[in-house]
Amino acid sequence: MKNILFFGDSLTAGYGLSQSQAYPALVQKMLEENGYTNYKVVNAGLSGDTTASGVYRLDKWLHLDVSIFVLVLGANDGLRGIPTRETTINLQEMLDKAKRTWPDVKIILSGMEIPDIVPGRYAAEFRMLFRELAIKNNVHFVPFLLEGVAGMRHLNLPDGVHPNAEGQKLLAKHTWAVLKDIL
Repeated sequence: MKNILFFGDSLTAGYGLSQSQAYPALVQKMLEENGYTNYKVVNAGLSGDTTASGVYRLDKWLHLDVSIFVLVLGANDGLRGIPTRETTINLQEMLDKAKRTWPDVKIILSGMEIPDIVPGRYAAEFRMLFRELAIKNNVHFVPFLLEGVAGMRHLNLPDGVHPNAEGQKLLAKHTWAVLKDIL
């Protein structure tokens, strides 16, 4: 059995939903439906996680034998206005740990964006940091995990931030589009 580790925050954890509605569980179903029964999805999503706490939290998952590492952190950094340089350093450290621990691992980095209504250069810098990391590390890339979901009332919980069950289906679809090419 090959493990696919989804390492993220509330988006990955499926905040406000049952585990079976969270997009990693939906990706597991897609794997099975497409004959990839030798893969097991591990959901390591933790609500509220930032890239800084993720650097340390990743250590408790390094004992696993991981074939594919899906890194889905950064949304909370953006919401809190954490400097993009800090977010970049933390994500790089997690990518480095993954490569050191699992030399043959395939990596998917899921990009995040914050609305352009945020004043100044922060939104643009935040969007670019994911693209730059993906290129620098030569990893697979989901440009914006919340594409078509962010800001869409009917695809989010009443808080307007966390995807509902229908929104999670789109997160699964965006991830599958990249994952299927590396299986």
